[in-house]
Amino acid sequence: MNITVLTPEKEIFHGNINSVKVPGSQGAFQVLKNHAPIVSSLEEGKVTIVTAGGGFRFFDEESGAIKESKEAGKTLIFTIQSGFIEVLNNEISLLVVGAKNRLDS
Repeated sequence: MNITVLTPEKEIFHGNINSVKVPGSQGAFQVLKNHAPIVSSLEEGKVTIVTAGGGFRFFDEESGAIKESKEAGKTLIFTIQSGFIEVLNNEISLLVVGAKNRLDS
């Protein structure tokens, strides 16, 4: 699956992932490969992305720069204020406000 995470200011993540968990307005849910098409609003909370092989790039808050990696299995957690998610044919778009991120192992 591919995902793009956008804020009004910049792209903060783009690449191949295994899963994404989001704080939907009706409760948190996870998107895995071949998920049914969906559009949902998001509330304040955590967005958790688990990367897949093939590479990804993300905005690193500490350095203020875009970084790239090909490491599969990394977990990236964003806190968001609100947003929207669209899932269609293993392509995911997240449009979010107030995103802050951190990369875990």
